[in-house]
Amino acid sequence: MKQPVLIAPSILSADFARLGDDVATMLAAGADMVHIDVMDQHFVPNLTMGPVVVGALKHYGITAPFDVHLMTTPVDTLVPEMAAHGVSYITFHPEATYHVDRTIQLIRSFGISPGLALNPATPLSVLDHTLDQLDMVLVMSVNPGFGGQPFIPSSLEKIRAIRQRIDQLGRPIRLEVDGGIGLQTLRAVVDAGADTIVAGTALFKTPSYHAAIQGFRQVLA
Repeated sequence: MKQPVLIAPSILSADFARLGDDVATMLAAGADMVHIDVMDQHFVPNLTMGPVVVGALKHYGITAPFDVHLMTTPVDTLVPEMAAHGVSYITFHPEATYHVDRTIQLIRSFGISPGLALNPATPLSVLDHTLDQLDMVLVMSVNPGFGGQPFIPSSLEKIRAIRQRIDQLGRPIRLEVDGGIGLQTLRAVVDAGADTIVAGTALFKTPSYHAAIQGFRQVLA
């Protein structure tokens, strides 16, 4: 059940001094969603943004879907805080919570689409008893924590395997990929089965956001 491919720029690479303007410009250039990497300097070796930043973007007037990737532990305490700002997706790592099923249900109880994020070394067995409860699976094609890392080629095999599982289940579950995606890797990622593309450096660190998005669209076409 392959869905239209969505482009979700990661604001980890945006200009934090003018974040609202920068995100709005990227969306006006044709991006579909806003990907928000929340890091706690504990689960991953970096410290980024939290609910206050999400709320500020909402207050600024950003109306596109917010795709929140929690690289934090614990997870559950952040869910209601993110929910208060009307986010669309919350994705978390199974290693970051004691009770994966309970966290999935908590996210859904707020009317938010839950997702699981899989690190490069996370086995697919975490999906055995959870996939039918998810609206998104996020494949990390780099080790989480920092932007600008090179794509890990073995991620393609994992994307293909998850796509097969999703298709067999027959539910419209988004298959998102994050890490090292640019014009050189985009086609392979989509051909492997991804339908939601996270890119930071390849989009925000360019002279023209419109040209960058159009470049992605041309590859997707």
